[in-house]
Amino acid sequence: MEQVTENGQSIGTEQVAENGQSMRTEQITENGQSMRTEQVAESGQSAATEQSKELTKLAIAALEDKKAEDITVIDISGVSVLADYFIIASGSNRSQIQALADNVEEQLGKKGTFVKQVEGYDTANWVLMDFGDLIVHIFDRENRLFYDLERIWRDGKTMDLSELRN
Repeated sequence: MEQVTENGQSIGTEQVAENGQSMRTEQITENGQSMRTEQVAESGQSAATEQSKELTKLAIAALEDKKAEDITVIDISGVSVLADYFIIASGSNRSQIQALADNVEEQLGKKGTFVKQVEGYDTANWVLMDFGDLIVHIFDRENRLFYDLERIWRDGKTMDLSELRN
C-alpha cells in the first residue's frame, strides 16, 4: 500500500488488487474538509460513479416512457461535488411534466433509490429532483430556454444518449 500525496498533503492510499489492477482510495475534499471517499479503479471510474450511471439509465428510460422531449445528460463529476450526472428534459405542459417526475421517482424507487428533495412540482415550470449523485431537471419549454442549464454546466461532459439507453 502506498500513500498518495498532492502538494505535500495526503489525499489517499493506493494498493494493487488481486487481479493486478491498481485501486486507490481517494479523499475528495472541499475547503479542507472531507466530502467523500471512494474506490477508484485504474480506469478512473469509481463504483459510485458506475451506480450513478445505472440510475441515470433508469431515469432516461422513465422519461422516455412518458415522452419527454430533448433529453440531455451532463456528466458533472469532474467539475462539481454536487452530483455525478444532471439530466435535463422538457415536457409540453404541466400534466406531462408532473407525470415525467412521478415516473422517474417511481422507477428509481423500485430499484431502492429514493428522491431526497423535489422542488417545483406544484407549478411544474421547472421540477428539480435530487437523488444524490443524480439530479433530474424537468422544464417547460420557456423556462428551459430561460435558465439554459446546458450553457451554465458546459464544463461538464455532454453524454451520448445512445450509450445510456438500456
